[in-house]
Amino acid sequence: MPTFTAPDGTVLTHHLLGDRGEPVLVLPGGPMRASAYLGDLGGLAAHRRLALLDLRGTGGSAAPADPATYRCDRLVDDVEALRAHLGPERIDLLAHSAGGSLAMLYAARYPERVRRLALITATPWALGMPATPGDRLAAARLREGEPWFAQTFPAFEKWLAGDGDFDDAFAPFFYGRWDGTAAAHAAGDERETNEEAAGVYGSPGAYDPPATRAALAGFTAPVLVYAGELDGGPRPELARRAAGVFPHAEVVVQPGAGHYPWLDDPGRFAGRVAAFLSEEIRTPS
Repeated sequence: MPTFTAPDGTVLTHHLLGDRGEPVLVLPGGPMRASAYLGDLGGLAAHRRLALLDLRGTGGSAAPADPATYRCDRLVDDVEALRAHLGPERIDLLAHSAGGSLAMLYAARYPERVRRLALITATPWALGMPATPGDRLAAARLREGEPWFAQTFPAFEKWLAGDGDFDDAFAPFFYGRWDGTAAAHAAGDERETNEEAAGVYGSPGAYDPPATRAALAGFTAPVLVYAGELDGGPRPELARRAAGVFPHAEVVVQPGAGHYPWLDDPGRFAGRVAAFLSEEIRTPS
């Protein structure tokens, strides 16, 4: 696994998949889940070379001496260190879920380094737009015809009301199609996630939404905001609100998809994202 060194001396790992074109720098979600769960993003690696970052303390990356550096805004330095290690002056940046907030903070701080930005079912915490319990319940109710719904929904509703803990039985709500592939993917969550780091990721001071929105209002690179029709965080409506922060953003909603759209329809996902990453960039007049 290729490694590089963060500014504070922490040795970090990234994984290279594919061999076509300059690398797309890929940020995982979780928060703080090792990048292995992304796989090859439904075959996207056949279209573009991917450089998947294992955030500090996850996957093959070392834990830092200072756990406070797990905070989302502190991780921006790691992203820039990987960009410099990979070489291109400007990169295509793709982020999933919680990684979307890290990508937004990076774009706000280093706008000149981003050629294109793809936000995949990205939770826009950095913009001050969290997915609410109401959002998640509305999305969950779309699954009423599923065989597991009646048994699972009452406990899911209680958890969102603050009455009870998260249960692995809730996993089907996060996938557009609950089958063996989805179940195997969900089973990796606990072992691939650094729970201590996840608790620090969005801790106080991580986000300054007004400052981030103001910075991104002048962001000139093309942005793809990709949502799943059945996802509760973000729902397509929230994805559209987040896209409104950017001057040059388009929203794509994948039919029948949950939070991991590359599993629900790999061909549709990889084809659409690859098309965005290959579009000609026009200089704003």
